[in-house]
Amino acid sequence: MTKGEKTWRRNAFSFLASQTLSLFGSSLVQYAIMWHIALNTKSGIMMSLFIICGFIPAFLISPFAGVWADRFSRKVIIILSDALIAVVTLAMALLFAYGYDYTWLLLFVAAARAVGTGIQTPAVGAILPQVVPQGKLTRVNGINGSIQAVISFVSPLVSGLLLTLATMQFIFLLDVLTAAVAIITLATLLKIPLHGKAQKEQPLSYFSDLRQGFAYINRHPFMKTFFIFIASFFVWISPAAFLPPLQVARSFGSQVWYLTALEVVFSTGMLLGGLLIAIWGGLNNKNHTLALATLLFAVSSFALGLVPIFGLYLFFYGISGVAMPLFNTTATVLLQEKVEEDYLGRVFGVLNMISTSMMPLGMLFFGPVADFIRIETLMAASGVLLLLQGALLLGSKKMTAAGAPQR
Repeated sequence: MTKGEKTWRRNAFSFLASQTLSLFGSSLVQYAIMWHIALNTKSGIMMSLFIICGFIPAFLISPFAGVWADRFSRKVIIILSDALIAVVTLAMALLFAYGYDYTWLLLFVAAARAVGTGIQTPAVGAILPQVVPQGKLTRVNGINGSIQAVISFVSPLVSGLLLTLATMQFIFLLDVLTAAVAIITLATLLKIPLHGKAQKEQPLSYFSDLRQGFAYINRHPFMKTFFIFIASFFVWISPAAFLPPLQVARSFGSQVWYLTALEVVFSTGMLLGGLLIAIWGGLNNKNHTLALATLLFAVSSFALGLVPIFGLYLFFYGISGVAMPLFNTTATVLLQEKVEEDYLGRVFGVLNMISTSMMPLGMLFFGPVADFIRIETLMAASGVLLLLQGALLLGSKKMTAAGAPQR
């Protein structure tokens, strides 16, 4: 193994280790807050407010976070955002210890943590091409997706166990501890130089940089088409993302183990999909892999609207879990390979805006409609729309040209 290979492998390991620790602690707190609000308020309005607090701040901060990720050290931004989240969580632990366990404080914490996540996400997407050779990006992103799937599988179980055995402030402190270890790991083990733009004097204002980022997307050969497909994809998958628990309760029964089985099957599918893309790498043309993932979602969503047996329902729901990392990893690597380094942060900021807003916006339509139209009908309709999108992706000359292998 050459010195260069040792260096990038060490950097990739340090980065993935820090992200795993940080994500695990954050997931524990996220579930703990959600369940605490649900159990103590039993209010659908409060749960809706919690969801809004979890995505609106990230949506609003993302474009500015993209500018920061291009202007400054991405490593430092990740560390500072982790530190911000940890400080807010520590303050919440202290307030809970002294009896200040008000719901509005938990909503504030959810919003503050969303700000930290919104700042961090563009930097995380943009830093990997600095750490990992281009030919290894799919594998490393796939491994990262598998790790996230494991965490999404384990964290609700661990959070539920901790809620029965310990206090909320203990869970908060556990998140602070994992964040501290993640920060130390990133600060001491990840050795990368500043990217080009961050080394230069910044003559433009933040808003000028932001306008330049949007102008870059507008003139890029495939970027506008890419983001239109991404936005519509997240809208069409919103029924399969949000409605299965309600559909299962209506059509199969409201036993808790049914809902638990949904979480387990989807997380297992994501784990398998992450491992698949990490080992296989996808089709020769990345656009064809995006189309394949979209068609898998189409088949899954359409089948969820038809199957009358719960076992078959779980099988097709698991297919959507497999498709998710195939789509996300391929889309991420496509941007990491095609976007100029100086614009990566801003482009990933726009991607984060879309990914945090389109599914909730989709549910503003599909959620209320689900009280008047059978969910099975909505699932089948979204499957047809996804099938059409997959066909359009395959036929898109711009996307096919962008997805062609590097020469």
